[in-house]
Amino acid sequence: MISTPSTPKSIGIRKFLLLWPLFFLICGGLGYPSLSRFDPRAIEGLRDTIKYSAITTGDDQSGFRENMRCRVLVPYVARPFYWFAQGRLRSWNPVFFGLLVAASIFCATTACLIVSIGMRVFGDLNLGLLGALLYLLNFAVSNLQLAGMVDAGEACFMAAVVWSLLNDKWWLLALWALFGAAAKETFVPFAGAFALTWWFVGYRRKETSLKELFWIIALAAIGLGTVLGIRVAVVGQFRWPWQIAEQVIGRDSYFSAIRKFFTEGSFWYVLGWLLPLGLVRIKAFPKTWVFAALAASVVALVLGVEIDSGGNVARALFNISGPLLSLSVARLISGKSSSLQPATQNQ
Repeated sequence: MISTPSTPKSIGIRKFLLLWPLFFLICGGLGYPSLSRFDPRAIEGLRDTIKYSAITTGDDQSGFRENMRCRVLVPYVARPFYWFAQGRLRSWNPVFFGLLVAASIFCATTACLIVSIGMRVFGDLNLGLLGALLYLLNFAVSNLQLAGMVDAGEACFMAAVVWSLLNDKWWLLALWALFGAAAKETFVPFAGAFALTWWFVGYRRKETSLKELFWIIALAAIGLGTVLGIRVAVVGQFRWPWQIAEQVIGRDSYFSAIRKFFTEGSFWYVLGWLLPLGLVRIKAFPKTWVFAALAASVVALVLGVEIDSGGNVARALFNISGPLLSLSVARLISGKSSSLQPATQNQ
């Protein structure tokens, strides 16, 4: 990919040092209710926080499903902040203070990546900022990622995958595989399908070559190895991937599972405005990104059917396509044309 010298490729260290603390504080404000206004563990749609809070505190987790116990990245990042908060923050829940700080770290990083991606694709800082703010204002961020859940980690490293591929830094996929798999095991199939589709579309357009396949294989191998290694460390027993899959499959019928996607409110809370508005300007984005997001979203939908996740599938779709759709909505409301900047088109 060739860019003119006048087109910035990233937000730069100076802007990053300004924007990241700002986004971090915004995330802290969005997630504040979980500190003292309500206990997420008592909310039906947030019951998974019972497991993640136990991982954070180090309490007994033997009664929890294995896949929940192995999503260790966000709770482990939260743990030192939980230790610090104990006995020091009178009215705030120390467990959810730690989880909020950890999630805010990842959400703020995702927002910075979206700004950088916006500049990379359109050469427009303001559009990137607007896209990042629209992302943070989505229902999924304040009511899920910043309410004691671990999706902020997966979403962050999915955004890192996008940033890396846009900047032709394929070697970073191996690094993101390590952290993304530790955040949530679904990162591996999502990121794998995403990167492979990106490569395939680019290869047909003569924008990628066979050498990038090595890093996609590395992503899959390192990601899968991380998932299996964490399970051995946490559960004390090795399981093959198909044995792991058997533990989470829980659908009654395909029709029933698909119907739940669109009849449960949690699906529309996340995607009700983001999806239709985001599709209006979707042609303004590189085809490699659009098709990669579509392929990974299909994987998420298939897995959602298999485990009967209902409206919660929207969380996975947001983790995959949230940055793309948020920037697309920003493009729409900015009133600019739908064509790509010449400087960012693949030459």
